[in-house]
Amino acid sequence: MRHTPHYLLHDHDEIRRLVRENPWVTIVSHTADRGIVASHYAFLLDEAASTGDEIVLVGHVGRPDEQAHELGRHEVLLIVQGAHGYISPSWYAEGDIIPTWNHVTAHLYGTPEILTDEQNLKALAELTDHFEQHVVNPRGLHLDPEYSRRVALGTVGVRVRVTRFDARAKLSQNKAPEVVERIIDELEGDGPYNHPGLAREMRRHHDARDS
Repeated sequence: MRHTPHYLLHDHDEIRRLVRENPWVTIVSHTADRGIVASHYAFLLDEAASTGDEIVLVGHVGRPDEQAHELGRHEVLLIVQGAHGYISPSWYAEGDIIPTWNHVTAHLYGTPEILTDEQNLKALAELTDHFEQHVVNPRGLHLDPEYSRRVALGTVGVRVRVTRFDARAKLSQNKAPEVVERIIDELEGDGPYNHPGLAREMRRHHDARDS
């Protein structure tokens, strides 16, 4: 990403929160056979392992993506995209005409560890349970263990221990407080570019900065 020091995100807790809230991840590999390969899968934060400065993600890919990405042979990039949206200059002070795009984004780097079949099955069960906990009649892999085990064989589980990251929270830090409030109001409103999630992210960031 473009080097913008005033938007840099260094806080490991904030990176962990971003992963928790945005589990749909883009995996990018620079491979020997295919060049650049990209795929999209759900990843969860390994809460037990992600303490202190450690950030560990667990997920899976469908076969044969593990071969396409050459998983386990080299470093991969995991892109985690948080709230983002268009910011109209009509929300700025008079005479300010340049629009922008606010966003929270993290690039996470690490070499994947391939899980065993049993570890992968456990990770898939936890992934399903993580999302099913919010529905009225949740379903899980435990309801049919043998069928779940067969289906799991079509996937490859991976654990990625993040060795470095490059993250940005570009949330109108260069604007005056009254302009920031107007942007948040517009994002919370009913206009064509409303985005309550981005408004919450902006308010959270600016409240923390001002406290």
